[in-house]
Amino acid sequence: MTTVTRPEVARRRRVLPLLGPAFVAAIAYVDPGNVAANITAGARYGFLLVWVLVMANLMAVLVQYQSAKLGLVTGRTLPELVGERLRRPARLAFWAQAEVVAAATDLAEVIGGAIALYLLFGTPLLVGGVIVGTVSMGLLAVQSRYGQRPFESVVIGLLVIIAVGFVAGVVVNPPAAGDVVGGLVPRFDGADSVLLATSMLGATVMPHAIYVHSALARDRHSGVVPGERRLLLRATRWDVIGALGLAGVVNLAMLLLAATSLQGAAGTDTVTGAHAAVVSALGPGIGLVFAIGLLASGLASTSVGCYAGATIMQGLVHRQIPLLLRRLITMIPALLVLGAGIDPTWALVISQVVLSFGIPFALVPLLRLTSDRTLMGANANRPVMRWAMTAIVLIVALLNVGLIALTVTGA
Repeated sequence: MTTVTRPEVARRRRVLPLLGPAFVAAIAYVDPGNVAANITAGARYGFLLVWVLVMANLMAVLVQYQSAKLGLVTGRTLPELVGERLRRPARLAFWAQAEVVAAATDLAEVIGGAIALYLLFGTPLLVGGVIVGTVSMGLLAVQSRYGQRPFESVVIGLLVIIAVGFVAGVVVNPPAAGDVVGGLVPRFDGADSVLLATSMLGATVMPHAIYVHSALARDRHSGVVPGERRLLLRATRWDVIGALGLAGVVNLAMLLLAATSLQGAAGTDTVTGAHAAVVSALGPGIGLVFAIGLLASGLASTSVGCYAGATIMQGLVHRQIPLLLRRLITMIPALLVLGAGIDPTWALVISQVVLSFGIPFALVPLLRLTSDRTLMGANANRPVMRWAMTAIVLIVALLNVGLIALTVTGA
């Protein structure tokens, strides 16, 4: 029997209240775009792309910790530090691509929530999009009025609902262990599988989550004294591992659910079709839990995405739009897509590909800044971490180049 000493208990009691920011950032990793990408990948290719999710989640742990560390050590956000180092034309161009990424994120989240309302209540997609946007305003009002801690609590509660919603199906019909292990071997099956892998990567390593985590960590722990920084960094490591570990389990559950129960079923190329297949294969109870998880995903992630967009704008162009007004503005593209009758699942998958192309613009500055000893001091990245982050940047870039090549050649 393992005994826990009093100093260990004291350390845990000091660390636990410091957890939270990473769980807010982790919402970005289980948004409706993830649902569309992972369900499509599992239904179409079975266990083939399991390795993509595992690799992407390990990348996400490293990347999100680096972002949080940057905010804690410097007291500034990633967009602020990037903005300080760029001349005005380059800064505005950087801001423009970051806003495109934020718009793609918001598109996925509002559409996903609208689909969930349609599945649950038969609500028309356009009306559902308005409802999701309105409810997300309420969540942002909690942050504006009561501060970050209550906002974290609400978001973490939604994260638990999301986890139950998507893990339940795998618990009811678990996959064969051998199939899962076989999916860990890196390989593709044509251009479409590369497109889906890029979409999964964009949905898992999220650019706006990289930008916002530096702000979440800084704002939560503002005013830290130098003597406490070591404790905060340790707490942040556990925060990131716990939050991204949970998000990774949820993402893997989505793919395994589709690979086990939906492969070969008709109509699984859409979220609504996948839900119908889930109901047919596993029963209406699991279908209901699935839809509730999707709704919680849309509501939570669209709030965090709006928060990220505000962080990007404030850091790069030094303009601050009230969160609720920004929420109103950023709903418009998603509502236009829903109103135009564009296939919502296709829009979700493409939005994640757009996010994937935005990842290097967030990763390269993060790598350079966290490796800068004049900025980070003793907390600057060591050689092993620099090499790991460099490898992540190269993998993302090569995957995107491969996607372009395969798409152009029609391979």
